[in-house]
Amino acid sequence: MKFNLFKKSQAVAAAEPTGATTVSMTPSLVSISTTASDTSGSNNTEISKNDMFEEIKSKFLNEIDKIPLPPWALIAIAVVAALLVLTCCFCIIKKCCCKKKKNKKGKKGKDGFNMKNMQGGEDDDDEEEGETGLTEEEKEEEEKEEEKLGKLQYSIDYDFENTKLTVGILQAADLMSMDSGGTSDPYVRVLLFPDKKKKFDTKVHKKTLNPVFNETFVFKVPYEELGGKILTMSVFDYDRFSKHDVIGEVKIPMNTIDFGRPNEEWRDLESADQEEPEKLGDICISLRYVPTAGKLTVCILEAKNLKKMDACGLSDPYVKIQLLQGGKRLKKKKTTVKKNTLNPYYNESFSFEIPLEQMQKILVVITVFDYDKIGKNDAIGKIFVGSKATSLGLKHWSDMLANPRRPIAQWHPLQPEEDIDGQLAALAAKK
Repeated sequence: MKFNLFKKSQAVAAAEPTGATTVSMTPSLVSISTTASDTSGSNNTEISKNDMFEEIKSKFLNEIDKIPLPPWALIAIAVVAALLVLTCCFCIIKKCCCKKKKNKKGKKGKDGFNMKNMQGGEDDDDEEEGETGLTEEEKEEEEKEEEKLGKLQYSIDYDFENTKLTVGILQAADLMSMDSGGTSDPYVRVLLFPDKKKKFDTKVHKKTLNPVFNETFVFKVPYEELGGKILTMSVFDYDRFSKHDVIGEVKIPMNTIDFGRPNEEWRDLESADQEEPEKLGDICISLRYVPTAGKLTVCILEAKNLKKMDACGLSDPYVKIQLLQGGKRLKKKKTTVKKNTLNPYYNESFSFEIPLEQMQKILVVITVFDYDKIGKNDAIGKIFVGSKATSLGLKHWSDMLANPRRPIAQWHPLQPEEDIDGQLAALAAKK
């Protein structure tokens, strides 16, 4: 038995060279077993992932069910959120692209060159002109057209014996049209700055751009004071129902004039400085007219936000009423003085006897003054009402005539005294 067993072991050992197949078979079995184990593991992971996805989905749906909103509302919110995300992404991409394009252009401008750059950088100039859409010549032409306001012919003479400065307003030409019909209603205002109180206005010439004035005005000025003065001639377009518009002006410092010879010349008008109007305050008045009795009653009710005239920041205002006809003063009256206030209350009435046929010729001029014990009483502001007034003054007067025997009250913004005086002088000149 021992011998036989020893023989079998030898036979097996001798058969080793021919047993390559057995050796080669063992790895294949191992590989098959490993692949089987891998597939089983992958199946398990896939199953576990599916289970997790199902759990998340179920949790999400449960949470959605808890929200107290209908399904269509949730869908709408989701769509809006998606749109917002898309727009944000689009904006970010667009900004990045624009920056890249700008950087490329900058690099080309610095490093790259072409025939246009070799010719002195004409490309940049063309780009700038393309942006504005105008060439340099067109820009210059536009500037010249804007500056063409017209021209004024004037004369200046000084009388050394009588210390009088005579200013002649001769004519104007090629004025800018200010009315819708392509014309203007020009007149000239002459002042000798810094004195604004004394001024002269020429007559208004209707519907013309080339008016001939031929008017002279005299200023009483000592020669030693003349050098510090500035002669200003402003051309206005007269408007009956609104503020007069400035077409242009000519300013001449008196220290530049040779008074040893006659001075007469043309000057181009320059644009006038548009100063913001100073707020002077408002006044409330009531008008009442009784046609059968021919009685006009003007009641000064109150004023508010008056300009500060005293050093203490207050004023001592009173109101003066004047009745004018054809530039002549017929009657005048005034209220009491209210001390240390910028919002005085008067409620004082004044009556005037005026026949109905004279009502179209009457102007009521109302001036608010600051009372001063020592010096001259300064005017704070002024208004006037009547059939020849403008804006609120005309409207208030018309409302009064349309409602006889009824008091009609209205607030009026105060205007500078010189402006109202100029308008009154122009109205008187028409007569």
